[in-house]
Amino acid sequence: MKVFKYLKKYWYFALLAPLFMVGEVIFDLLQPKLMEKIVDQGVLSNLVASDKIEIVVNTGLLMLGCLVVGGLCGILSGVCASAAANSFGDDVRKDVFSKVVNLSYQQTDSFTTGSLVTRITNDVTQVQNFVSMAIRMFVRTIVLFFGGILMMYLTSPKFAIVLAVILPIQVLLIFIFLRKMTPIFGVVQSKIDKVNTVVQENVNGVRVVKAYVRENYEKDRFNDANVDLSLTTLKVQKIFAWVSPLMMIFMNVIVVAIIYLGGIEISQNPSAVINGEAGVMTVGKVMSALTYIAQVLMSVMQFAMIFQSITRAKVCAKRIEEVLNSSPVITSNVSRNSDYNIKEKDKGTIEFKNVDFSYPSLSGKPVISNLNLKINKGEVIAILGATGSGKSSIVNLIPRFYDVTNGEVLVDGINVKDYNLFDLREKISMILQKTELFSGTIEENIKWGKEDASLEEVQEVAKIAQADDFINSFKEGYNSQVGERGNNLSGGQKQRISIARGIIKKPEFLIFDDATSALDLATEAKLHKALKENLDDVTTIIIAQRVASAKNANRIAVIDNGCLVDFDTHENLMKNCAIYQDIYNSQLKRGEEDEF
Repeated sequence: MKVFKYLKKYWYFALLAPLFMVGEVIFDLLQPKLMEKIVDQGVLSNLVASDKIEIVVNTGLLMLGCLVVGGLCGILSGVCASAAANSFGDDVRKDVFSKVVNLSYQQTDSFTTGSLVTRITNDVTQVQNFVSMAIRMFVRTIVLFFGGILMMYLTSPKFAIVLAVILPIQVLLIFIFLRKMTPIFGVVQSKIDKVNTVVQENVNGVRVVKAYVRENYEKDRFNDANVDLSLTTLKVQKIFAWVSPLMMIFMNVIVVAIIYLGGIEISQNPSAVINGEAGVMTVGKVMSALTYIAQVLMSVMQFAMIFQSITRAKVCAKRIEEVLNSSPVITSNVSRNSDYNIKEKDKGTIEFKNVDFSYPSLSGKPVISNLNLKINKGEVIAILGATGSGKSSIVNLIPRFYDVTNGEVLVDGINVKDYNLFDLREKISMILQKTELFSGTIEENIKWGKEDASLEEVQEVAKIAQADDFINSFKEGYNSQVGERGNNLSGGQKQRISIARGIIKKPEFLIFDDATSALDLATEAKLHKALKENLDDVTTIIIAQRVASAKNANRIAVIDNGCLVDFDTHENLMKNCAIYQDIYNSQLKRGEEDEF
């Protein structure tokens, strides 16, 4: 699978881990034979006491040496396996996150937030654990399994025959159990997605939950998702719970058979056993055979656990690859800082030519139909219309968050599809109604627009955004910490910080997507006055619900059901546009326009 190519970079760790593990297993396999020597040639032999003690001591020291060397090999194997698996997981997690960040809007819309969180965390962890197990425990299990069978055959072919009869039955049963469990692992991961989604929604929407007193409802919703996950996981564990008892039954059957066969042979030739004659069954051989039986059967049980991990890792790897294989639908057609040959007359302009647009996930009537609109350099234009009329969809086409269905969008006279995405979006600052702030200080949040900005620049744009006063009212000022998602700030405060963040970028185009909805009219008036004084050459687009926010723009585009109804000044629209008149009369009939 594609995801495992990330392990190539750490091939040396991936190679050393199994080599050290082979060393550990070899020394483990030697232990029963050494114990056999102690019992047969030392304890039960007819040698004099001093010779017996010498054999026991020397062989015991050899066993201890094997134990130390084997343990050292095991430690080195664990270190190498952990280094390979953790480095692998780190690279995969970073690439999945990078892919998520770079996906187009329509692709991120197709994944739920909870699912993406699960894929980046739980799924990567499952695959990482499998890698660690595969390059260490898988090798140990294989070597122990075949090595144990070989050593058991060398001890006594009769014992190996007993194992050959019982072992296939065990393997068949494990195969049956794994076949039943495999489909359930995919369901388990989807249930984890659901739990994460509920948690994500509640963390993000905690204020709404509390405002509507829906805590009990959300607890029940989480409980349903969690119980569903628990029951599905329990279903897997119930199936797997049969494996261990059955393995123990088979193991005990083999143990009884070996003791029985060994006991018969020993009782038939007691003198040969004491004299240590070659090829004769001994107590030491029976003891070593029992140890090898335990090693072989334990390796079979480990096989079951490994194949369980393989099954789950396969499901998780497939989910990870769904993200890794999701190439962005919207990509750059040229390299960074290309020569776009922008004409002076077109610089600072935005133009929509015969634009139609439909969201990829939706069918039916286009959201925008046959839009023709040109905005001149330094012009402040407003886009006004009812909720759902397509205002935000229009501005989302400018930085290519989505691509037009038909027609073209020109920025500086160049089709947006002919830009490198970085170059295009570097020209534009978008300030959204739903303000996203990040953990850190207020200064750091404003510097998102310009990393190398000085404190003086930050303060200057904050003054333009009407944020300087409330920021300085905080004890730490610009070093005040912003809580997660800005939860320790009011809606208006967050919007003004977001506006400052957009201005400090010094963009060529400034887009307000209903970004002043939380501001009172007086503060909004001061904001637009400051913008006009300080950013007079910046082309500005204001999406507004309120006429008061739009009426002082150079021109106002009235949108209705995705169509441009009229595009003119406030005064002319009041004379000629019935839709605009209706909006104006419904909002500002009582003299509210005097506040702006």
